[in-house]
Amino acid sequence: MPLLPGAEPYRRAGGPVGVLLIHGFTGSPQSMRPWAEHLADAGLTVSVPLLPGHGTRWQDLQHTRWEDWYATAGTAFEELAAACEQVFVCALSMGGSLALKLAAEHGDRISGLVLVNPSVRSDNPATVLLPLLRHLLPSLPGVAGDIALPGAAEVGYDRVPLHAAWSLARLWEAARAGMPSVTQPVLLLHSPQDHVVSPRNSALVLARISSTDVTELLLDRSFHVATLDHDAGLIFGASLDFVRRLAPAAAVDAGTHSG
Repeated sequence: MPLLPGAEPYRRAGGPVGVLLIHGFTGSPQSMRPWAEHLADAGLTVSVPLLPGHGTRWQDLQHTRWEDWYATAGTAFEELAAACEQVFVCALSMGGSLALKLAAEHGDRISGLVLVNPSVRSDNPATVLLPLLRHLLPSLPGVAGDIALPGAAEVGYDRVPLHAAWSLARLWEAARAGMPSVTQPVLLLHSPQDHVVSPRNSALVLARISSTDVTELLLDRSFHVATLDHDAGLIFGASLDFVRRLAPAAAVDAGTHSG
C-alpha cells in the first residue's frame, strides 16, 4: 500500500547524540516530524521510524501486534546506538509505552526519556470487552487529530482496528510491569485537556517509575497531539534543553552540525 502523504519514516545524521522519536497508535511519523527537525537542526542525530501497520490504511494495522511495533522501535534504537555515543527516546501517546519498555529493557544504554501525553492504561470501561468485541466488529471511530490549533492536522487513521486495540492493551500491561525498572531521567509533558488519553496516565507513570531526575510540565494550550499544537515550541525547546543538560556533547556540537 502507498504511504499517506507525510507518513514516511525520517532520519537525519548529526552529531554523537542520537534521539529516537516514536509516534502514537494509528498515527504516523508526521506527528513527530517538526520535533525531529528541530532537534536535527540543533545538531542531533534523529530517527523517526514508521511503526508496522501505520501510515497506509487502518486495515493494515489490524494484522499487526504490539510486538511488531516494539521490534521496529528496538531496531531503530540499535541503529542509533551503533552510530551515537548517547541515545535519548522521545515519544507521543502509545509511543510512551514503547519508550518505557525500551528504557526498562536497555537501562543506561538510554540516557533519558521525553514523554508527551503517554498512553499506558485504558480510560474506557469498554476495553474489558475487547477480547470479545474484536471478533464481532472490525473497527470503531478513530482517535487521530485531537488538536486545539486551528488548521493543524494529524496524518492518521479515521478508524481504530479492534484486533490492534486489543494488542495495545497488552502493550500497556507490559509497559506498566516494567515501570519500576525505569531509572533514567524523565521529562514528562502532558495536556490537562486531552480527549484521547486522560491525565491519569501521566500520574501513573510518575507514580511507578524509579527515576529520581523527573521533570513534569503542563501543556495548557494543547490537546492530545501536542507535538503539532499550540505548545509544540515548548516541547521542542524543553526537550532540547533536557538532552543538552544530560549530554554535554549535544551542546558542543550544535554549531558544527546545524543546518
